[in-house]
Amino acid sequence: MELLLNSVLFLPAAGAVLLLLLPRHREKWVRGAALAFSLTTFLLSLPLAIYFPSTGGFSYSTDIDWIASPSIRYHIGLDGISIFLVLLTTFLNVLCVLISWRSVESHVKEFHFFLLLLSTGAIGVFVSLDLMLFYVFWEVALVPMYFLIGIWGYGNRIYAAQKFFLYTVAGSLLMLVGILWIYGRFGTFDYVSILTALSSGDVAFGRAEEIWLFLAFFVAFAIKVPLFPLHTWLPDAHVEAPTAGSVMLAGVMLKMGTYGLVRYCLPFFPQVSHDFAPAISALALVGILYGSLVALVQPDMKKLIAYSSIAHLGFVVLGIFAFNEPALQGAVYQMVNHGVSTGALFLLVGMLSERLHTRKISDMGGLATPLPLLSALFLFTTLSSIGMPLLNNFVGEFLILAGVFNRSSSLAIAASVGVFLSAAYMLWMVERVFYGEAQVRPSYGGDLDAREKLILLPTCALMLFMGVLPGFFLKPINATAALLMDRVGWSALDVRNDPGSAPVVPAAEVAIQSSRGRR
Repeated sequence: MELLLNSVLFLPAAGAVLLLLLPRHREKWVRGAALAFSLTTFLLSLPLAIYFPSTGGFSYSTDIDWIASPSIRYHIGLDGISIFLVLLTTFLNVLCVLISWRSVESHVKEFHFFLLLLSTGAIGVFVSLDLMLFYVFWEVALVPMYFLIGIWGYGNRIYAAQKFFLYTVAGSLLMLVGILWIYGRFGTFDYVSILTALSSGDVAFGRAEEIWLFLAFFVAFAIKVPLFPLHTWLPDAHVEAPTAGSVMLAGVMLKMGTYGLVRYCLPFFPQVSHDFAPAISALALVGILYGSLVALVQPDMKKLIAYSSIAHLGFVVLGIFAFNEPALQGAVYQMVNHGVSTGALFLLVGMLSERLHTRKISDMGGLATPLPLLSALFLFTTLSSIGMPLLNNFVGEFLILAGVFNRSSSLAIAASVGVFLSAAYMLWMVERVFYGEAQVRPSYGGDLDAREKLILLPTCALMLFMGVLPGFFLKPINATAALLMDRVGWSALDVRNDPGSAPVVPAAEVAIQSSRGRR
């Protein structure tokens, strides 16, 4: 399995290099090779999830020297937080190649090169267990998205790409300073070694030191989420990006931010995480309500869905900083849910845009008659996005709200307003686009073709599967969430703050030993 994980990580990059060797005028070869590499990567990632042991620790680990001085290791592995994010990345990459089959007509080789390279960068972020390796993959994922927006985007693409790049780089530099500071304190970049030292008490941060390090990591991740008020780059990036760029941005890259909060901010800085939790929860709540209200008045379908992402990711952040197992389980599950549902919405909007050459809601209407299957799948995906029972988003939102309610009933009630607003802006959009009075009567180009059905039908089936049988996904998530809560939960902190009590770290030690036992 270790070899399989390494193959999943580097196969897209190998495919990207191979594409550069193909003749530029052989566009069918380029598209076919990109599809073959992305599909093979997805198929190889399936056994990683199917046979994943629900122990809570890191599995399929590879830990070897990379750079001797400073000591940087090629250390990768998977746990219940990262396994399904890797699977989501490989799945969406296949869909992005398929959706771009006709819409990308210029610089086809370069487009697919960046798309495959982005996949390796994102997977690397989710599997890295060395802080410097994590940072390298974080930056690798940034560069392809910049070019995907800036070259293949729409009219205002240069501004959107530059804004996306500047925001993300600013956060990355803060995180790099924090990583280097941690290396100076621990003498290693290895995640497991650092967590071992912190858990055992061999090394401890000073109060001011922990606050500044927490802020360095948190701001970088909050920009990527994006958390209000650091969200302003996202609507521009989504609106100007090509369809594949929007899918990977919403489905994968935003999750890099929430993943970083869970992986680094909580276990490295548990006390400060608790201290800042009220303020962060307030920002998440503002993001939920603000994103929902602004989405209500958007005239552009992509911008509406972009603001809905701000609201949905606000729920995830709220669950992370509720500090209990149900909320954390729901937050991790909702990361995957959002990637599937919102990614599908961007795919559907891209298909509509190809037919109508517009994304303005006011230019549409009555599309359910000429496009019945597309309309039906759009409605199904909308119901998933707003949390309809038996569909995937319901499970994540329910767990988050249940966990948040245990911490603060008023916070949970206020956040639940976002659920109602989500139904309002999404269903109102569907009503105007598909069932309202027709505003334009162009040649629609027919309903879904075979390629589009191949994209949408498995995605909708996955939404149903995740809603009806969430246990397959929640079992490994629950095991890892339990270990993390042993370190950062309220009860654990209360015991650690009692001078007469022993540190509560047994589960964290189990995770560390589990990782070492698989090297």
